[in-house]
Amino acid sequence: MITSKKVDQKKIKICIVEDDDEIRNLTKQVVELSGNIKCSDTFENAEMFLQNCDDLDVDFVLMDIGLPGISGTECVRLCNIGNKKIDFIMYTTHFVADEVFEALRAGAKGYILKGSQPHQLIQDIYEMADGGSPMSPQISRLVADSFSQVSSKNVNLEKLTRQEKEILGDLDQGLNYKEIAKLRFVSPHTVRSHIRNIYEKLHVHTKLEAIRIYQKHN
Repeated sequence: MITSKKVDQKKIKICIVEDDDEIRNLTKQVVELSGNIKCSDTFENAEMFLQNCDDLDVDFVLMDIGLPGISGTECVRLCNIGNKKIDFIMYTTHFVADEVFEALRAGAKGYILKGSQPHQLIQDIYEMADGGSPMSPQISRLVADSFSQVSSKNVNLEKLTRQEKEILGDLDQGLNYKEIAKLRFVSPHTVRSHIRNIYEKLHVHTKLEAIRIYQKHN
């Protein structure tokens, strides 16, 4: 039997939201093998979960992302908007950077991938109960790489002059070259020159890439 040093003898109560019947039932069986975890509720979609979440008595929820109808990430976001005191671990096969960060921004406390060994899943649940934020190794590397990239892009952003930052802000507002030129009392040619410099300093090739970097830091 797998035990946790910190978790007390009271059973950890969880809920599973998963549309695949086989995965949902197997996950329930696996976590309850520990003897210290009770899966008290399961739901096959987010709609059913949202209808019943106010009456749940659980410590946290294992939430799949790829649900029919309302996605797992949107479900987490709706619960946070509604100030529902529920903690979520995303438990999914989805390993796309945008989806990972969207789920974490929505309020998920952890993000673990399906397919890990049963003992690892149980340990992740114990970590969550101990106040941690469990993440699969692949997700942890993704997060670490992202921080590194953001730091690098931030350095590049600081290379811009004040006027270049202002023009980049104008692009973010949806202004075109002529509108920026009129706003800044310069010629469209000058605006194009500044934008070429912005692309070069940020190491990007499109307006969309430059705007994304600007938005991350503003």
